[in-house]
Amino acid sequence: MKKALLLPRKFIMGRGVISETGAYAAMLGKRAVVTWGTKTKAAVGEAVLKSLADAGIEYKDVHFNGECTKAEARRISGEAKGCGVVIGLGGGKALDCAKAAAIYEGLPHIIIPTVASNDSPTSACTVWYDDEHVCTGFDLWTVNPDYIIVDTEVIANAPLRLFAAGIGDAASTWFEAEASYASRAVTCSGGVPTLTVMAMAKLCHEVLMEYGLAAIEAVKVHAVTPAVEKVTEATTLLSGIGWESGGLTTAHQMANALPAFHETHGLLHGEKVSFGLMTQLCLDDSLETGLIERTAAFLAKAGLPVTLADINIDKAPDAKLREFADGLVCEGSFVHNHNFRAEGGDVYDAIKAADALGKRIKASL
Repeated sequence: MKKALLLPRKFIMGRGVISETGAYAAMLGKRAVVTWGTKTKAAVGEAVLKSLADAGIEYKDVHFNGECTKAEARRISGEAKGCGVVIGLGGGKALDCAKAAAIYEGLPHIIIPTVASNDSPTSACTVWYDDEHVCTGFDLWTVNPDYIIVDTEVIANAPLRLFAAGIGDAASTWFEAEASYASRAVTCSGGVPTLTVMAMAKLCHEVLMEYGLAAIEAVKVHAVTPAVEKVTEATTLLSGIGWESGGLTTAHQMANALPAFHETHGLLHGEKVSFGLMTQLCLDDSLETGLIERTAAFLAKAGLPVTLADINIDKAPDAKLREFADGLVCEGSFVHNHNFRAEGGDVYDAIKAADALGKRIKASL
């Protein structure tokens, strides 16, 4: 049985480390493409460009247009010709596009998330969208990012909703890895989960449960505390490696499919994963009641979706919910990575049970 674990080459995290970008870039090349959106450049551009200049790095400043399409990645890769390194900054789409551009040119790449809203930065994966902002699929690359630089001061100064969404995304990591390990499902790494990734996934869960709510309180006032540092490491590094090499199951299958309801289009990925996890908690009969209750209460206290109303589909016709549940068990679905066979009716019942559980938990808080 083949096991596999994917890892980035270097992970750097801490207050102010974005000012070291140039020093790390110099280890990879002498000419860089820096790609970012307008808001990201306004927030961190001065520090990044100064660090490049101080390190003697020539750079091309390339604007990211806001959507991770194959055409946009090809455009950025064209700008990278003759360069030695690609530096991508911003949120998930900007980072995914930078990864693809670097891969197209065969270049090393530095990924700098300026929000901790999801666990994509460490992965060898790009999720594609079209010009209408509809997800069209994903590519798994042959290498992970060379360096990941996470400045916790930048993270703490981003909107709280984004930080909380990252917790929602990471909250499912251990549950999905445990389910994948039990079934020996092949993950995005190309093999079944290793003991190493299982330990990382478990640590991710423990850190979130211990420090997650304290970190949210700190980010409300833009403070970098030990809790914020620990949770940022969990949501970016532990969860990133955890999902890619640990596996995905119901929580992410549901999150990825929720755009079928137009009412969910304003939700962040981690917010969708939160209710997907609630559904998985009510689907998997191997989970203890106490663990289910504690996890649901944690999500609710973190302000994450735990009911159908929270994801804006409580008024959806029952027939559409049943159709949606049937679609979640299509061929190739992550739902089949459990060690049991779930049918559409099982998933529908889990969705309804999750909604009821979420309502009860919220009423008790």
